Amino acid sequence: MGNNPRPRGAGLRILLGADTYPPDINGAANFADRLARGLARRGHDVHVVCPAHIATATTDTDGEITVHRIPSVRAPFHPTIRVATPRQAVRAIRPLIERLRPDVVHVQAHFAVGRSALRVAGEHGVPVIATNHFLPENLLGYAPIPKALRAPIARLAWRDLVRVYRNAQIVTAPTARGVELLAAHGLPGRPRAVSCGIDLAHYASRRTTVAARRISVLFVGRLDEEKNVDELIRALALVPDVRAEIVGDGARRERLIALAHTLGVRSRVRFRGFVSEQDLVRAYQEADVFCMPGTAELQSLATMESMAAGLPVIAADAMALPHLVQPRVNGLLYQPGHVEQLAAGISELSRDTAARAAMGQAGRRMVAMHDIDRTLDAFDGIYREVIEAGPTSALAA
Repeated sequence: MGNNPRPRGAGLRILLGADTYPPDINGAANFADRLARGLARRGHDVHVVCPAHIATATTDTDGEITVHRIPSVRAPFHPTIRVATPRQAVRAIRPLIERLRPDVVHVQAHFAVGRSALRVAGEHGVPVIATNHFLPENLLGYAPIPKALRAPIARLAWRDLVRVYRNAQIVTAPTARGVELLAAHGLPGRPRAVSCGIDLAHYASRRTTVAARRISVLFVGRLDEEKNVDELIRALALVPDVRAEIVGDGARRERLIALAHTLGVRSRVRFRGFVSEQDLVRAYQEADVFCMPGTAELQSLATMESMAAGLPVIAADAMALPHLVQPRVNGLLYQPGHVEQLAAGISELSRDTAARAAMGQAGRRMVAMHDIDRTLDAFDGIYREVIEAGPTSALAA
């Protein structure tokens, strides 16, 4: 391998392989950036390899981390996402690993960048851990695939993930539910649950009091099929004197706007699109209730942020959301697709100020276990564990 001296005072040299990374806007991209910067602030020399948002490669250092963006092409299934091809990824990652000589490689997906980083690291004797943020449902909605074919395609997708990730020393998922899914689809060994974590203090600012207005229900996330934001809009039509704030954008935005018009609630639904981090914090502060109707959430960072902000949560009883929401403690659960049940929950909380306050306080206590410092502690320990064990140890296989 080539020689690339480490900066004075640096800890480990860590290479994160991310198939999606800011300016992409999604939970996996946000986590990869938050992890990279958190590790760098702890004294590690952190590098990220990810697809470029132009056709050519770039390398940028901002004083905290170094981001190596490799050549990419526009994804056929989404107008704004770019992906590296397997050939592009291997050709870029092999000399990068030879030059950097990382102590550990941490891949964030099993797609071209992740699988190429895992493969090349293995060839060079570098320990690898892998984190799974993937659910087939998060991608199938982008492609014109008949519903009858979605289940067999999802099974093939899981099989592909297992084939790639079985070569990592340790595999993690954000929640216990995510770990269960990996095991259920045949990943050998013992994958571990490590929360993506959030900066609790960032969202725990004092709530903003807005005088004399309708109760506000907030949604934050992509406006795509599996988020089921239409259920919130349909529920709103059954609950007068309640309004909704929709923060985020996606393929379903125009359909959702049309639905709000059709149901006669357009004046009570505000579609804000993507907002700055400052405006996002303010949105949490000004809302009364948070709603997450998604059915493909491996963790839901937005739900955790809302809990840190002291909001009661109404969420779909699906995937990992029941791990965050305890009914009558910090919020309510409803059966996915049961709009009347969602409407009843919104109506109940809209009338009960004391219940909202109590649930919000409970949520703050419950989300404390997801503080980003705990996540950084966990991964710091895992990196040192795989380094000590060596790349050939079957810790997760």
